[in-house]
Amino acid sequence: MSAIEPGGQTEPRLPVSPQLALRVAIIGGLAMTMFAIIFFRLWYLQVLSGEKYVQQANANRARDLPIAAPRGEILDGEGRSLVASRVTNAVQIVPSALPPRGAPRLRLYRRLGALLGMSPRRIEALVIKGRTELPYAPVTIKTDAGQGALTVLAERENDYPGVTQEPVSIRDYPYGEMAAQVLGYVGQVSPLELKMRAFQGVKQGTVVGQEGLEYYYDRYLRGTPGTQRVEVNAAGYPVPSKLAPTLPKAGYSLKLTLSLPLQREAEKALLEGIEHARAGGKPAVAGAFVALDPRNGEVRAIGSYPSFDPNKFAKPLTKTEYEALEGKTGPGGETVPARLTDRAVNGTYPTGSTFKPITAMAVLEGNVVSPSAGLGAGQCVTVSTQQFCNAGKADYGPLGLVQALKVSSDTYFFEAGELANAYGNVIQHEAHQLGVGQQTRIDLPSEITGLVPTRAWRARVAAEELRCERRRHVSSCGISDGRPWSVGDNMHLAVGQGDLLTSPLQMAVAYSTLANAFTGGGNGAVVRPHLGKEIDGSQGALVQALKFPPRRHARLNPSDVSLVMEGLHEAASQPGGTSAAVWSGWNQAQHPVYGKTGTAQHALGEDQSWYICYLPDPSRPIVIAVTVEQGGFGAETAAPIARLLASQWFGVSKHFVAGTSKTF
Repeated sequence: MSAIEPGGQTEPRLPVSPQLALRVAIIGGLAMTMFAIIFFRLWYLQVLSGEKYVQQANANRARDLPIAAPRGEILDGEGRSLVASRVTNAVQIVPSALPPRGAPRLRLYRRLGALLGMSPRRIEALVIKGRTELPYAPVTIKTDAGQGALTVLAERENDYPGVTQEPVSIRDYPYGEMAAQVLGYVGQVSPLELKMRAFQGVKQGTVVGQEGLEYYYDRYLRGTPGTQRVEVNAAGYPVPSKLAPTLPKAGYSLKLTLSLPLQREAEKALLEGIEHARAGGKPAVAGAFVALDPRNGEVRAIGSYPSFDPNKFAKPLTKTEYEALEGKTGPGGETVPARLTDRAVNGTYPTGSTFKPITAMAVLEGNVVSPSAGLGAGQCVTVSTQQFCNAGKADYGPLGLVQALKVSSDTYFFEAGELANAYGNVIQHEAHQLGVGQQTRIDLPSEITGLVPTRAWRARVAAEELRCERRRHVSSCGISDGRPWSVGDNMHLAVGQGDLLTSPLQMAVAYSTLANAFTGGGNGAVVRPHLGKEIDGSQGALVQALKFPPRRHARLNPSDVSLVMEGLHEAASQPGGTSAAVWSGWNQAQHPVYGKTGTAQHALGEDQSWYICYLPDPSRPIVIAVTVEQGGFGAETAAPIARLLASQWFGVSKHFVAGTSKTF
């Protein structure tokens, strides 16, 4: 027997089939390929793109918070501050540091609300809104909270977890209601505004101009915000860090054409005129004024009553507070005027007899009447069955054009309007040529167009009325009474009544055009009124001079212009002139006055008082337009206001002198 057991013999190995070898090779190749891909991917991420992903990781744990840029000042023509920014403490809430939701947080809101005079619901709404707009930023709850509240927060900070106070810059309007509609106000940019072209590139939460000059020149005043990078943890809450900020760049200053002394006097004078009218039994609910340089359109003063305090917009207004500024109809049907409306620019009214110089130019330029033709005899003019009468049924007898302007004869201009009707739109053409019934393009965000009625306009609104009635199946849509143009329409237009609607600013431009033609041999520059003068840097250096060339030139017959201006001068200086009594004691030799009263009649309420005048001067001529809604006759209310403005402008003693003329 052999020592070797049979079990110790080796089994012969079977040969590998070609199919199996191929499979193993394929699987091995796939494994090698996958490992190679993973290797090269890791090498790409860690070596080639490592720096990039480090930056992304840092970005994921850092957030940019805006640092508001100081807004530029708004200055008058002599560099006196009209609008600035001031630093105040704001009560803020850091959402990440608040107590848990529910009862603990509600107790905090109640304590804080009692301290700040706010409801817990209002505080919660502000926090939610703030976190939605800027998730990582503190939410401002109230600015100018008062020293008492700030002291309590500082001394009892443990009772107010998550509540802080930080210095913030807010807009300051030191003169309150003065020129508020023109200066405007600011507020946080809204989601809708972020989609507008004017606010492209603006970040949410940025304070921007909302109305007036603050809006129109916002891109200059706003400046460039900075950023503060804050680090956040995995939960998205800010953590202490030392990331360097990008500092903001202050906005430019805006220098205006306004004269602060004249503006303040004009506001005071308007209120004095309104109080005078009210003392005489007139409602005198609202008014406006414009004073501008007729040579170049620089606005020296502009304002509207009633006004509002733009400082109130430094914090969000409640719905009730905002509605109080918009105006409403009282319980007795009386109208409460809107404080936000700029009546100098967007108030549209019939002008009464202040339109007569435009009619006079039209009938002279159109060869409708001769200057010496005796028109207007009798108390009334009768057309068909309708009578058109002078105020108080006065009879001035037949008059030439100069005398008709002096005494403001309605019958003269009624007859002139009747004659002009046969010549087409001669009055309408003259009004448009001088600047009425069209936007003046003043540097403000909105402006009304107004209306100078024509045959085509009346036919168009009648057609609109008919289409509306058919579409809605009603008897009237209130667009038009449906009647065609008549000679009576032209007669009413000739005296500034009927469907005419224009603004004090447009009328000031029209009188400026006449003044320029008077001094320029018939070449009447139709100026573009403006408030902006120049853009200055933070140190006062000129950045950009603002240019506003005339819109066009009205070519007028010099002799026609001279006749009209003669009538206006006699109206303000000669016995029997409608505003001569207002200017009694005025040095007409040194500062001659060319002025026209107007009393616009309204179907409801008292008459509207108007006065427009031009005072030439070699270095500082001025055109002044004043109107007072439901203020009575022009000589009684508006004209004395204009005299106060002229007195301030030329540095003479000021007297409120009410006239006695009872003309329209």
